Amino acid sequence: EKFHGPTTLRDALAKSRNVVTIKILKDIGARSAIALAETLGIESPLSENLSLALGSSAVSLLELTKAFGVFASQGVKTSPIFITKVVDRNGAVLEENTPIMEEALSPGTSFIITNLLQGVVENGTGRRAKALGRPVAAKTGTTNNLNDAWFVGYVPGLTAGAWIGYDSEKTLGRGETGSRAASPIWIKFMENALSGTKIKNFPVPNGI
Repeated sequence: EKFHGPTTLRDALAKSRNVVTIKILKDIGARSAIALAETLGIESPLSENLSLALGSSAVSLLELTKAFGVFASQGVKTSPIFITKVVDRNGAVLEENTPIMEEALSPGTSFIITNLLQGVVENGTGRRAKALGRPVAAKTGTTNNLNDAWFVGYVPGLTAGAWIGYDSEKTLGRGETGSRAASPIWIKFMENALSGTKIKNFPVPNGI
């Protein structure tokens, strides 16, 4: 019920002001946005209309985390693998898998996205993640009727995603947004995973 006036992309992203997102999608075209999403590893079908800007198409947590991983690794897309190595009781390697990696974005573009996503944590809906006490880039997500809550983000060296919802679509309840319902799980995981590790800044590539 408020009109915020002219709003930058950075501020709109940080505070999840979706009117700006729709206008940007209208400017660049849904087809271009879909092509980029596919480049980042989104394989689910995406609607070629402006509702795409509001998250009208369903994607998996794995896909979203994979896509955010591209930004985290300075433009390199990595195919997810579930089993890295199988060894016998004597330590002999029976099977070992190496992820397939390819360049999807330039390091410069990836860093700019990372910097924008840091704003979500510093000044926006992802501010709970400041509790980690280290540089974090992330984004909250909440679907219609509060059916799903998302939090996907990364620190240098580690990307993770959290989703909350029901197997059959129904509301999580009043106020259960990505910020409130999903981010605490993500933060708890990161606190444990990063315990004892050195705090690092996101590397700035040449040309930025």
